[in-house]
Amino acid sequence: MPYLLKTEPNKYSYDDLVRDGETTWDGISNNQALLTLRNMKKGDKLVIYHSNIGKAAVGTAKVVSVDPSDPKNPIVRIAPVKKLKREKPLAEIRESSIFKGSILFRQFRLSVVPITEEQYDWLTLS
Repeated sequence: MPYLLKTEPNKYSYDDLVRDGETTWDGISNNQALLTLRNMKKGDKLVIYHSNIGKAAVGTAKVVSVDPSDPKNPIVRIAPVKKLKREKPLAEIRESSIFKGSILFRQFRLSVVPITEEQYDWLTLS
């Protein structure tokens, strides 16, 4: 299952992930977002979305490993895959019918959101 991960680019951007090569996706406190993290599997596809500044999907990544042994702090390691050829801004995502009814807009403050394969393809293909 693919996921969309939100990050504030002035705190940790997609370029930071590329520079680091791999990171632990942490700093999550919302229970629903933590449950989503615990459910991730090695190899799951990710879209990285810059929130607050930029407000756009900017790149793809993958789950490298998941250690769900501590339910309050699952350790999810991710690595970058590629920067999107064209960023997908929030306004464009919101207008797309493929996101109608998506949890992405029903619970917009969630920083970790499951998305469908079709939504992943729409976000990542130009």
